[in-house]
Amino acid sequence: MRIRAKTQRLWLVVGAMVALGGAGALAFSTLGDKATYFYAPSDLAGIPAPTSAIRLGGMVEKGSLVRNGQTVTFVVTDNARTLPVTYTGILPDLFREGQGVIAEGKIDPASGMFTAETILAKHDEKYMPPEVTGAMRKTEGRVS
Repeated sequence: MRIRAKTQRLWLVVGAMVALGGAGALAFSTLGDKATYFYAPSDLAGIPAPTSAIRLGGMVEKGSLVRNGQTVTFVVTDNARTLPVTYTGILPDLFREGQGVIAEGKIDPASGMFTAETILAKHDEKYMPPEVTGAMRKTEGRVS
C-alpha cells in the first residue's frame, strides 16, 4: 500500500514541529537554570532568602565601605531598606560610596549577609543601571 504524498508531507511537518518544540523546551529549561534574578533590598524584605544566585542592586551607602585586605564589606540601599554585602576580590575602578552598584551572589540565610561573587559598577557620572533606577523609583515613597 502506498502512502500519498500529502500524508507524507503532513507527517514530515508534524515531526519537524515536535523536534523544534523539544529543542525549544530544552533551551528554555537550560536558560532558566542559569538565570539570575534582580532584587533591590526592599524586594527581599519579608520573604525567605532565595537559595539561587541573584543580582542585588541599589546605591552603596555613604560611610559603609570597610576594606580588610582583599575583602570588602559595604551596605546596599534603595533608600527604603539596606542589605550588608561582603565581597572578596578586586573592585571595579568606578566602585565607590554613593554610586549605583549591582552585586551578583547569594544571601546567607543565617547571617542575612549578601556574599557577592561579582560587583558591577556604573560606568560614568550620569548612567545608572535601569534595574537600579527602577528599584530606587519604586521605593521613593517608602520609609525604612
